[in-house]
Amino acid sequence: MRNRPIGIFDSGVGGLTIYKEIHKLLPDENIIYLADSKNAPYGEKSKEEIIQISVKNTEYLLSRGCKIIVVACNTASTNAVQYLREKFDVPFIRVQPAIKPAALNSKTKVVGILATKGTLKSELLLETSQRFAQGVEVVEQVGEGLVSMIENGKMYSAEMDLLLNKHLRPMLEKNIDFLVLGCTHYPLLTPQ
Repeated sequence: MRNRPIGIFDSGVGGLTIYKEIHKLLPDENIIYLADSKNAPYGEKSKEEIIQISVKNTEYLLSRGCKIIVVACNTASTNAVQYLREKFDVPFIRVQPAIKPAALNSKTKVVGILATKGTLKSELLLETSQRFAQGVEVVEQVGEGLVSMIENGKMYSAEMDLLLNKHLRPMLEKNIDFLVLGCTHYPLLTPQ
C-alpha cells in the first residue's frame, strides 16, 4: 500500500488547489491527478450524470493502482461520494464547502456561499447549513460561468471582473463577513 499512489479527480484544474495542499502535507506520496476537463463543468449536470462521471473517474484511478481517492470537486463530493463509497472498496475523501467555520465565526450573522448549482442543490450542503448555520443567514449564489472561464484561461480578463462583480455585489450588499468558496476552482480567483 505504501508505494501505491493517491488518486485525485476534479472537473478540470480546480482540484489542483487540493493537490497543492496534499503534496505540502505528504511530499513523499505519489499522486495521480485526473483533470476531467472534457466533462467540465460538473455543476450544471444532473446528479445521475455526476455519479456516472465520478464512477468512470474512480475506475480509471483504481486501474492505475490508487490506494485512496480524493474527490477534489465540491459538486462530485456532495452528489456522488456516498454512492462511490457503497460501490468501491477503497477509502474516499471528499471536500465540502466550509459553511460550518463561516457560520460559527460570523460577526454579522450573514455569510455568503459562491458555488455551482449542483453543489447548492445537494442534500449534503442543505444538511450542513441546517446543522451549523442556525441563526445565520446563508446567502447563496451560483457561480455561473466562472468554471468555464477559468478552464478557458480567462481568469484575469475584463469579462471575469464583470462576472465576479455580478456574483459578489448582492452578497456584499447583504453585509456578509465570510465568503465560502464552494468550488475548488474558485480559490484560483482569490487575487481578483
